Order: sequence, then C-alpha cells, then structure tokens
Amino acid sequence: GASESPAVAWSGVPNSTKSLALILDDPDAPNGRFTHWIVFNIPPDSHGIPQAQTNSKVLANGAQQGQNSAGSRNYYPPCPPIGTTHRYVFRLYAVDMDISQPTANRESIDWALTGHTIASTEFTTTFKR
Repeated sequence: GASESPAVAWSGVPNSTKSLALILDDPDAPNGRFTHWIVFNIPPDSHGIPQAQTNSKVLANGAQQGQNSAGSRNYYPPCPPIGTTHRYVFRLYAVDMDISQPTANRESIDWALTGHTIASTEFTTTFKR
C-alpha cells in the first residue's frame, strides 16, 4: 500500500558509476517541495531496493537513508490534502563517488550530487486522497 516503501528497480547504469542515489519528492506539497525519501550509496550493481525498508541508517545492501522533510530517516508515505492530486517524482542519480555525509538531508545530498552526477533519470506518478 501507499504506507509501505515502494519496491524500486533499475537497469542501464553507466559503467563509471560508483554509487546510486534515489530521491522521492512531492513538488505539490502545500509548503513547497517535500522530500519523502532519500537513499544514497546504493551499490551500482544492485537490482533495486526491496519493499518495506526499516528506518535504519544503513540498509542490507549497504545503501544509506537520509532524512526526509519530516526529519525522519525512512520512506514517508504520500499524504496529500483530501481532494487534491499530488505528483511524486522519483529521481535516480548515477554518482562518480560514494557520498560521505554523517547526517544526510536534502540540502547536503543536493550539495554532494553537484558536479558528481554522471547521469540521472526520473519517473513521475500521482496520488490522490
């Protein structure tokens, strides 16, 4: 359901990739962009992130979770105001390094990705309550 972290899979990662970063945003949030999930240092040879991740800093495959806009380290489920439809944008970044951030939030992840993104892709979906 919407409250469980989604299963995410990918292919076609550039050969020079050292790690992947996944960011899930709601650009339609009432107070501006809301980041629902940050996962970084995903091994480039992994085939995705399994569903229902815990709020641990380090996942089973060695990837790390950063802080979402609610200040927690996990997937934050969509919850648009009743009667509205929001866009949810998944962005996957191929990165030329491992990201070293003691407490990664959106600002520090954006900073780390600057100049180190080899390629990126995005997928947008919508959700309405």
